Amino acid sequence: MNDTKARENKNVFRFAPLVLFVVFIFTFCILFIVMPKSDYSSTEKRYLEQFPELSAETLFSGEFSENFETYLADQFFGRNFWKGLNSYYNLAIGHNGADGVYSGNDGYLINIPVEEKDSRVQNNINTVVKFSQSIDVTVTVEIVPGTGYIMNDKLPLNHFNYNDEIYFNQIINTCNDNNLEFIDLRESFKQSAIDGIQLYYKTDHHWTTAGAYVGYEQLCNKWGLTPTSKEKFNIETYDNFYGTTYSTSGFWFTNPDTIQVWNNPENTEKNITVDIIEGDAQETYHSMYFLNHLEEDDKYPIFLDGNHPLEYITNSNVKSGKLLIIKDSFSHCFAPFIADNFNSVTLVDMRYYKGSVSEIVKEENFDKVLVLYGIDNFATDTDLAWLK
Repeated sequence: MNDTKARENKNVFRFAPLVLFVVFIFTFCILFIVMPKSDYSSTEKRYLEQFPELSAETLFSGEFSENFETYLADQFFGRNFWKGLNSYYNLAIGHNGADGVYSGNDGYLINIPVEEKDSRVQNNINTVVKFSQSIDVTVTVEIVPGTGYIMNDKLPLNHFNYNDEIYFNQIINTCNDNNLEFIDLRESFKQSAIDGIQLYYKTDHHWTTAGAYVGYEQLCNKWGLTPTSKEKFNIETYDNFYGTTYSTSGFWFTNPDTIQVWNNPENTEKNITVDIIEGDAQETYHSMYFLNHLEEDDKYPIFLDGNHPLEYITNSNVKSGKLLIIKDSFSHCFAPFIADNFNSVTLVDMRYYKGSVSEIVKEENFDKVLVLYGIDNFATDTDLAWLK
């Protein structure tokens, strides 16, 4: 009798994992259906996929199924919890990070390197060369080295090699062969890191305002300009900054950064004008810093209000000089520095602007053209193909 009951109990418990699995799946299906859906993830700093449009066209083209898969992933119940659990589980079992981000020393979250096979560096620098040949203004290229390359002491012991040396050599050789100026920041950044300057955010892929100032000094040295002295700035520090690397990593217990505004007291609403162009709309402001973004999840747009196709900065304290910057978001905290040396600075972001930049050059009669990108963006960007 006891043996029979034992066998029956054993048979019952044999199905326990299956029952638990079915209950788990059923519970989450019900939660997915009944729980309200979010429009925006404050942790990931992005808008979430909503239920996609269902039509014969989207169904048969595969667009609906693709978007629905993204919708399921974005709206999964407890998404942030599971994402964080997965990231810290990866660390616990000996991985160095999660979702393309290394968990480094001293609280640094660092994007893994762009693989050489995926690099578009040569294509993009060739596009810049072709563009330079279509205008009568000297083009200068300034590329910001990556965090993992400069701050390699913050990386975990086991990591992939960063290819900055390969990419910089490609860019330098192409610039030299085609009479383009190139500003090599590698040595100045390595020395600044040794001197204790925090060049990069710990939770974001951008350079800090202090890092941008080093890049500004090097550009001024190349162009024979006098940089505004560091001592002249009023430096305002704001807490609780989390960047995009943090948002993709899932390492939710990482300490926040600070973000700094270096404000030249000579630049006031009386002499600074910022015109932001979005399609046919134009908004005019009298500051390069948009402090209202400090109240938001994404604080980086305090610099020039973030990403826009076209922006014009005018500094009436400077009587001459017109500069065009073809850029990514690394230029946002850089532009207020170089605006101290030019009456007019125009910024074009090829991710959003698809018009002819060479026509802008001809119309505006610029003195200088600067191409300023972070190396990872320059190695992966597909929108520079629109530069013409």
